[in-house]
Amino acid sequence: MDMVQINQLVGELDSFVWGPVMLCLLVGTGVYMTLKLRFLTWRNLPYALKMIFSKKSRTTQVGSGDVSPFSALMTALAATIGTGNIVGVATAMFAGGPGALVWMWISACFGLTTKFSECMLGFKFREVNAKGEMKGGPMFTMKNGFKNKKAGLFLGTAFALFAVLASFGIGNMTQANSISTAINTTFGVSNEIVGAVLTVMTLAVIVGGITSISKVSSVVVPGMAVFYILAGLSCIILNIENIPHGLYLIVMMAFDPTAVEGGVVGTITVSVMNAMRYGVARGCFSNEAGLGSAAISAAASTTDHPARQGYISMTGTFIDTIVVCTITGLTIASSGVLGMVGADGKPLTGVALTMAAFSSNIGVIGSYIVSIGIILFAYSTILGWEYNGEKAWEYLFGTHKYNIIYRVVFSLVVYVGATQTLDLVWNLSDIANALMAIPNLISILVLAPVIKEEVFSFQAVIEKEKAAARKEALAEAEEAQKI
Repeated sequence: MDMVQINQLVGELDSFVWGPVMLCLLVGTGVYMTLKLRFLTWRNLPYALKMIFSKKSRTTQVGSGDVSPFSALMTALAATIGTGNIVGVATAMFAGGPGALVWMWISACFGLTTKFSECMLGFKFREVNAKGEMKGGPMFTMKNGFKNKKAGLFLGTAFALFAVLASFGIGNMTQANSISTAINTTFGVSNEIVGAVLTVMTLAVIVGGITSISKVSSVVVPGMAVFYILAGLSCIILNIENIPHGLYLIVMMAFDPTAVEGGVVGTITVSVMNAMRYGVARGCFSNEAGLGSAAISAAASTTDHPARQGYISMTGTFIDTIVVCTITGLTIASSGVLGMVGADGKPLTGVALTMAAFSSNIGVIGSYIVSIGIILFAYSTILGWEYNGEKAWEYLFGTHKYNIIYRVVFSLVVYVGATQTLDLVWNLSDIANALMAIPNLISILVLAPVIKEEVFSFQAVIEKEKAAARKEALAEAEEAQKI
């Protein structure tokens, strides 16, 4: 069997593992848990968003851990907000039509509960290593949470192995390649120079572990998100007269494509199944709800209750998909470039489609904004995934002593990713990324009673905090009237 046949076989396997069965399992678990928790994750979303933007979330005074709840969330978001928010959305809307965005929203709504569940469990069943650092995630959830210890160890080891493999591919090489391609195309700098600089920058940050990664993430992630959101909103405002039609296309083509020009947008023919398939697939890939990766950084947080950490962590899915992906989707849908043909005679897709959408509104600067967005998003993903992979590595070896080896190798692989195109490696790591979800989702379903108990016991705390907040607001209002 030659390399072409191997690539083809691995590509087909990749399509299978990310196919309908996996997507049904991912979304189905979210639906089941949302119903089991009586929609409390949805009902408490405003509370969770208010909590993450409070001063309390930025301190490490409550509970024990390595970093603040805000820093833990930013580290998780660093790994999830990536090229999927720019390239993935465009790919979904090209393959599935504008309606794919609706299915991204739907999958994200149920993904909130999945993300809550895995992060709550990751925090609850975490351990402390010999250095006094927290270590947690789905592998420790399975190891410490399962009554059947053999099954827990087997599934935990499988998850950790797939997480390490995925960290080198999806979390490293694909991101480094996106950065080098964007810089080379936009600024003309060679891939070798980009690779060398990126390797040094990565090692300089990750050598300090979760503390330095979270410090950088706490600056880069909010900064890049605000930068990209403002740029997208500028495009949307400049094109405001086309937003109603863009929203019409998005909603109608999600459920009844034939009502819109016979299901054809430009050169793209759309069906409900395609919109659903690509919307759910890209949505799950973008926010990683169900993959278990966010639970690893959630375990490092200083929080007083597992459910509180779950609520804080689930806001990552909201920010990633409902906010950032929507900005990209609305910009594309309202720009009129979807279905257009490029200079090479082929329909625009991927990063070219997003660049065309931004450029159609704000000129050539739009391409630079998308390029800078890709660079920042991808670099933060490298940092966030390094921590995920390192903790999985630590679990496999049973000690933190070999973490420095992982950090050095991980940094060197960044150079390989920036300078080489390795389709086989990327497809294999994509498969590993999908296979992480299987043991993680099993653990959520097995430990569903534990999740339910934690959620309902914490609800009393939420009601108490809300009552205290109302009382404080009333007292302030009375004091203001006296003045």
